[in-house]
Amino acid sequence: MMNSVRNDDHIDDARVIDVNGVRLRVTVRVGSSARTPLLLANGIGASLETFEPLIEHLDPDLTVIRFDVPGIGGSPTPPRPYRLPALARTLGRLLDILGYSEVDVLGISWGGALAQQFAFTERRRCRRLVLVATSPGATMVPPHLSVAAKMVTPRRYWDREYMLRIAPDLYGGSVRTDPAPLASLMAGFAHGAQMKGYAHQVLATWGWSSIPFLPLLRQPTLVLAGSDDPLVPAANGRILARLIRRAQLHVYPGGHIELVANPGMLAPRIDRFLAEEAQVRRRRTYSPGAAASGG
Repeated sequence: MMNSVRNDDHIDDARVIDVNGVRLRVTVRVGSSARTPLLLANGIGASLETFEPLIEHLDPDLTVIRFDVPGIGGSPTPPRPYRLPALARTLGRLLDILGYSEVDVLGISWGGALAQQFAFTERRRCRRLVLVATSPGATMVPPHLSVAAKMVTPRRYWDREYMLRIAPDLYGGSVRTDPAPLASLMAGFAHGAQMKGYAHQVLATWGWSSIPFLPLLRQPTLVLAGSDDPLVPAANGRILARLIRRAQLHVYPGGHIELVANPGMLAPRIDRFLAEEAQVRRRRTYSPGAAASGG
């Protein structure tokens, strides 16, 4: 394993890294433990700042890697559209540069599709997988047409009044009754959405489906689906959990963006899931039987 790119601070400043011609804005919160780092993949049009509420609720000893996809936030728009397999390979090369040979991956919504592709394309680098409010792609159980129509453009990211008007119907869950979390979300969105970059993200998943390779995934997987998610109905989480051999499904009481609107509800479960294997390893290493036998 290569040495990780780090400085003396607990949290690295965001920087733009050239990955074989693809420039990605990246930030790493460096943890203090030997736990497997967590790579976060964001939803469509959203910059890495959007994950701040979640990170505040995760174990501070956990190293967390965030990035802006090409054309979003601080990552320049590439001259040509890309597809998910190519972006997954780019992330693998990014990890080489950062010095991490293996990661756990969490993806929400659009980022959940990228996380599925990464777990397949870069399977040796992905230890565990967390899929939040996401689907198998073109073969998903679709939202109502009126909900899907609101996703055509990123207008909601820069028009506050429009966002407040459509958020309850688009995202469901806690924002139906409490719009307060949308303020911090819009701060992250404001860094993110650009028309061309947004269009590239749409094209990246056009016609894409994970159905053919989901049964081939071997990573332990936690699937989180909202019971009140108008954008990605919970039926999609059930499909993912049924097709991924080592998956467990948790349907939480909430909507599409509960992970960042109400992170205190989901972060503990995610932390427990990611820490499970490390705990098993410690029990095996320090078990009395192993000590007595000199193993």
